[in-house]
Amino acid sequence: MKKTQILVTGADGFIGSHLVENLVEKGYRVRAFVFYNSFNSCGWLDSLPKEILRKIEIFSGDVRDPNGVRNAVKGCDAVMHLAALIAIPFSYHSPDSYVDTNVKGTLNILNACRDFRLNKVIITSTSEVYGTALHVPIDEEHPLQAQSPYSATKIAADQLALSFCRSFDLPVTIVRPFNTYGPRQSARAVIPTIMSQVLSGKKIVNIGSLHPTRDLVYVKDTAEGFVRIFETEKTECEVINISTQKEISIGDLAKKIIKLCKSDAKIKSESTRKRPEKSEVERLLGQNGKLLKLTGWKPETSLEEGLKETIKWFKNPKNLRLYKPDVYNM
Repeated sequence: MKKTQILVTGADGFIGSHLVENLVEKGYRVRAFVFYNSFNSCGWLDSLPKEILRKIEIFSGDVRDPNGVRNAVKGCDAVMHLAALIAIPFSYHSPDSYVDTNVKGTLNILNACRDFRLNKVIITSTSEVYGTALHVPIDEEHPLQAQSPYSATKIAADQLALSFCRSFDLPVTIVRPFNTYGPRQSARAVIPTIMSQVLSGKKIVNIGSLHPTRDLVYVKDTAEGFVRIFETEKTECEVINISTQKEISIGDLAKKIIKLCKSDAKIKSESTRKRPEKSEVERLLGQNGKLLKLTGWKPETSLEEGLKETIKWFKNPKNLRLYKPDVYNM
């Protein structure tokens, strides 16, 4: 397995960069698919230690381009597909772009993997596909509910992937991380939104709805979950959650972060930051029993430990400057 060449799409992103780091440290050969841009930026990969970067093959492209995807997949043994548009508010604004990237982009990956007969294909899903919990903890058999254009495109991508497994024997596994957080997370997520405001000295922290609950997984635990699933046999056509089986409300999370930052900031729920009523996912609490049974994975990082590590990262002025606490990030 250590000689396996793995293509990681979305390698320049939050979870993707941590996953690449984990794979390289474990001795895998990694081809990192990053979104082409004229700045020659590899996203968060640029922040990795040089000894890690030297071991990564960079491929610049766009998952919406089938020819580029084929070139990226050629010569690889496996793919971990993380590239996606993920911001829920922006999916209300530009749903077409989510179909192009999340659905058609995934289709391009599946077609290329089928043509080159890859050994394993991991498709990244999201807990958002479950919508507001109808029962808890949410297991992999929970009904799928599209409560945003984003979640609808992820459901479509999941079903496409499973159809390729059943129709063409493509060895696909669907991985569903619950709410991952940690260093390098994008500004549109709730934890960076809170931390960037508090650590910038704001006395009022503006966020959206306070009552919804989330199951928060530290990013290094999420990355390890991906690798464990990749290294495990008998996962073809399976859907596997990565979750902690613990939940916290957004309001309580904000209070915890403010306390850990030793701030006296107050919390304000802004209507402009709230999702439409029927689109809000009120409760997410995942079951991780399937992942535990298949791989032995358990979350190693408590919420408090993970938040402290994330705050430590945000306190670095170089990192904090990358965020705009005065701007609502869609």
